[in-house]
Amino acid sequence: MCRERWRLPNMAALCESFTLCGLGPGSGVGLDGGLLALEPGPDRDHVLLTDRGRTATLFKVSDQKPLGCWSAKHGQIITCPVVCNSETHEYIAVHDDKVLRIWKNTDVNLDKAFKATLSADVYRIHSLPKGGPVVLFKGGGVRTLDVLLEAPQQEIENIISDEVIKWSEAFMEREQPVLIFATEKNGDSFVYVQKLKMNNLHKYKLEQQELSKALSFTAYIKNQIITLLCLSSNDCVYKFLIPLQQNMEEEEQILPRSLLLNLSVSGSVLKGTSFVVLDKDHIAVLGSLATAGEESKECLTIWNTKFQTLQTSKELPLGTSGQIWCYEKKFFFTHGKVLTVVIYKCETSSLAAAVGKLKDSQAPDVSSFVDWNNLGDEELVISFQSQQSVALKPESGMTDASTTVFENELRQVMSKGQMPDFQATIGCVVTAIINRCKANPKYYPRNFLLQIVENQDLSYSLCPDLMVVALEKKDLHLLQICLQRFPDIPEEITYACLKAFLSISDAYLQRIDLNLESVICYLDIELNNKEVKTEIVENGFSTELEQDIWETKITKKLHVTGDSESCPVGPQKAALLNAILHSSYSETFLLPHLKNLPAQQAVLFLRYLYYLYVKCSEKITTTLPGTCPPTVNQIMDWLCLLLDAHFSVMVMLPEAKELLSKLHKFVRAQVRFYSELNKIEGSLQELQRLNHQKDPHTYSVEVLELI
Repeated sequence: MCRERWRLPNMAALCESFTLCGLGPGSGVGLDGGLLALEPGPDRDHVLLTDRGRTATLFKVSDQKPLGCWSAKHGQIITCPVVCNSETHEYIAVHDDKVLRIWKNTDVNLDKAFKATLSADVYRIHSLPKGGPVVLFKGGGVRTLDVLLEAPQQEIENIISDEVIKWSEAFMEREQPVLIFATEKNGDSFVYVQKLKMNNLHKYKLEQQELSKALSFTAYIKNQIITLLCLSSNDCVYKFLIPLQQNMEEEEQILPRSLLLNLSVSGSVLKGTSFVVLDKDHIAVLGSLATAGEESKECLTIWNTKFQTLQTSKELPLGTSGQIWCYEKKFFFTHGKVLTVVIYKCETSSLAAAVGKLKDSQAPDVSSFVDWNNLGDEELVISFQSQQSVALKPESGMTDASTTVFENELRQVMSKGQMPDFQATIGCVVTAIINRCKANPKYYPRNFLLQIVENQDLSYSLCPDLMVVALEKKDLHLLQICLQRFPDIPEEITYACLKAFLSISDAYLQRIDLNLESVICYLDIELNNKEVKTEIVENGFSTELEQDIWETKITKKLHVTGDSESCPVGPQKAALLNAILHSSYSETFLLPHLKNLPAQQAVLFLRYLYYLYVKCSEKITTTLPGTCPPTVNQIMDWLCLLLDAHFSVMVMLPEAKELLSKLHKFVRAQVRFYSELNKIEGSLQELQRLNHQKDPHTYSVEVLELI
C-alpha cells in the first residue's frame, strides 16, 4: 500500500535536453546493450565515452561534437572504461582484461601507445584528483598506477575468492586515496573499504531484506564517514554508514541498513535500474514507472529524500539501457539509439523555502530530523565499541583529565555516525555541555564546541542554548558558524547576534579569528590599495551622477573613482554581518526586533548594506566575488527591512539624511538604466517580429536608429 506524501513546491527540475551523439550497434536500449562507461574528461565540459567494443571517444558537451576518437585493433576488446589522468591529462585503458594502454591527446594510433601486460585481470581504473589513478583488479587487489608501472608483472593478491565485484568508487579523504567496492556471493552483498596509504582493508556484510537483491550502488564521503546507498529490487533505496576510523580489526562486520526512500507515489511504483546522488537531499532514479492497469513507462525521476517526495519526472518512450551518469549538473543516458543529455537544477531542501527567507543555496542545512520522543532530558549515556559508557550530567563535577577523556571518546563516536538518532545524540551532548557551562562559568570548551558545529549537521532546535551561551561569552567565531549552518535560528537570536556584532569595535575584532572567505575577495583591494583608480561601470551608476546624465550620448563611458564609496566596517565585522544576511528569517517575526536596534547601529548597518548594493551593481553579473558572499536579493531584503523598521528615525538623523539621498539617487539611476534596457529589448523584439514577416529570399540592408 502506498504512503501518502506531503507535497512541497518542487525543489528540483529537469530543464533543456539535447542529443550528444548517435550510438553504434549494441549500444542502444535494453539491459544487454548500453555503454561500458562515461567518465569525466580533462576539462569540465568534456566527457569520455567508452562503448562495449573497441572505441573510446572524447566529447565536448556544449558543442556536441567529438574532439578525439581512439580504437583498439581488430580482435581486441576494451574491457575497462577509459579514464583521464587528472594530473597528466593522459588517457588510460585496458583491453583484453590485462593489457594496459596509456596515451596522450596528440596520439592517433592506439596500437602504438604505451603498453604493459599485467599479471591479473583488471576490473576498473579510478582517476582521483591530486591522487592519481587507482587500479582495482577482479580479485580485489588494489594498486596505484605508479606502483603498478614500476613492475607490471608483480603478483596481485586474490582477496575476494569466489565473490564477484559489482561496483566500485574511489575518493580522496584528507589527502589519502580511499577505494570502496561491492561484491556479491550467493545473493549476499559485501563491501570492502581500502585505505591505500595505510594498506588498511575492512570487509563488511550488508544487512538485506529477504527476497530482495541489490541492483545498483553509489556512495559519497564526508567527515571520515562513507555513506553507501543501495537501490534494491524491492523498490527501495537503503543507506549504510561506514566509518573510516576503526579502532579494532574485525574479520567481518554487518552493516545495519536504514530506509532512505520508498520509490512509490500516488499508486505508482518505480522499478529502478540505476541511480545517482545529486546532493544530500536529492537522488535521480532511472527506471520503469508502473501503475495498476496501465503499461509501464520508462522515465527519469528526481526524488527528495528528506521530504520523501517525487519532485519531477520525464518519460523516455524510446527506451533506455538502464544506465545513468551525472556530471556538472547534467544527466547522461541512452535514449533509443542516441546518447541524451538533460540539464537539471536542485534547490536547497528546507521549510525556509516555503516560509520566510531561504538561506543561500551554498550553505549547508540539516540533513534530517529525528524522533524527539526517543530523547532523554536529564542525562545522555553513550555506549562505545569498547563497552564503556560515558554519562554526562549538568551537575557532574568532571576534572580536566576526565573532560579530555570524554572529548576524545566523543570524537571517536562522531567519526562513526552509526547509532540511531545520531544527530539527536550529538545535540543532547552539546546541550549537556552547555548546561555545565551555565553551572560552572569557568568551564567553556570553545574549541571542542566549534569542532562539533563545524563537522556535524546540527540545528538550533537540537541545542537551543548554544548560541545564547556563545553570546554571553562573546564567542564570535562560533556564532558566525552557527549562523551559516543552522537553518532554524529564531529571529530573536538573529537580532541579538546583529546587535552584538554592530556594537563591538573593529579594534577588538582584529584580535579575533574569524572566517573571512565571504568578504576577502571584494574588500582586500580597497583595504590595501589607497591609490585612486578608474573603473568602467558596467551596470549601475555612481551616486554622484547628476539628473541630466541621460542627456549624454549612450556610447559615453561612465567612470567612478575607487574611493567614492569605501566599506564602513572592517573585514571581520563585514564577515559577521554577511553571516547575518545569510540566515533564514520571517519578516513578520524579525521586524519587531529590528525596531529596537539603536539608531547609530542601524545607520552603520544601513551604510554597509548600501556599500554592498553599490558593489553588486558594479558588474553585469550583480554577484559579489568570493566564497558564499551575500546575494543582491538578500541585500535588498535587509535594506527594505531596516528602512521599514527605522524610517522615521533615519529622516531625522543628520548623518542618515545624506546616506538616504545617495541611496535614492543610486536606485533612481538604476531604475532609469533598466528602463532604457527594456526599451531596447522592446525594439529588438519588434525588429525580430518584422523580419519574420518578410520574404526570407529577399536580401536587404537596413539601419535602425534608436532615439
